[in-house]
Amino acid sequence: MVCAVVGLGLMGGSFALATKNYFQKIIGIDHNKSHQKEALALGLVDEISSLKEASIVADVIVLAIPIRGIINALKELSEYNLKKESLIIDFGSTKETIVNECPKNIRKNLVASHPMAGTEYSGPQAAIADLYKNRVMVVCNIEESGENQLKKAFDIFKHLEMNIKIMDATEHDRHAAFISHMPHIVSFSIANAVLKQEDKEHIVTLAAGGFRDMSRLAKSNPHMWRDIFKENKKNLLNSIEAFKSELKKAEEMIKKEEWEKLCKWMETGNELHKIM
Repeated sequence: MVCAVVGLGLMGGSFALATKNYFQKIIGIDHNKSHQKEALALGLVDEISSLKEASIVADVIVLAIPIRGIINALKELSEYNLKKESLIIDFGSTKETIVNECPKNIRKNLVASHPMAGTEYSGPQAAIADLYKNRVMVVCNIEESGENQLKKAFDIFKHLEMNIKIMDATEHDRHAAFISHMPHIVSFSIANAVLKQEDKEHIVTLAAGGFRDMSRLAKSNPHMWRDIFKENKKNLLNSIEAFKSELKKAEEMIKKEEWEKLCKWMETGNELHKIM
């Protein structure tokens, strides 16, 4: 099989690395010229092409690009003469918009997926061969995908040693807001709050594990996360309100010196890691 990977950054590059022995050839597609050169130099892909040219020969097309880019690519692919059994996998961080806007003539080709994996780094150099190993791959609205496309996609995910979870796209986006998107907003907030209060010397001197863990996500690509927040605005705002409510409770307990009550509140928070 021939695979075309659109987007040669962390997600696409890692997918290419992990499937080098699965596909006969991997074609890379990326608007960024430096990403093209780096991906070739690093051996992530066998050649560079355009989406139109790759769509003629590719059995599998992986869209590892921002959400709006995925939707534009799907519209572009709908105008090409794809093989009937071609599989399109998207790695979008939100799913509802993608499944709703996918052109009907290629909807059966699409398996809407979200790998719950990643790091705060980007670009082809960030690619990791085992990024997806033992991670969850959420697959949404499978009833709209073709039977053969689903089988082919699941075989690929099993090759990556991923755990497949089926979910409705709307539910996925609501859950992702709480578990992924809101934590990024919190991390950026912590980073900005500290930068406005502390000088660089004190940050370097006093920052220990807790601060580094909490602020790590603030190293993420702002442009990518801006687009994710935009696509999942309603769910993200709901998750921020829920977080603000809990932060307000903590603030009130501290103001009133309700230390035992605060302790109980923290013990409730401890429960989270018993189920993770």
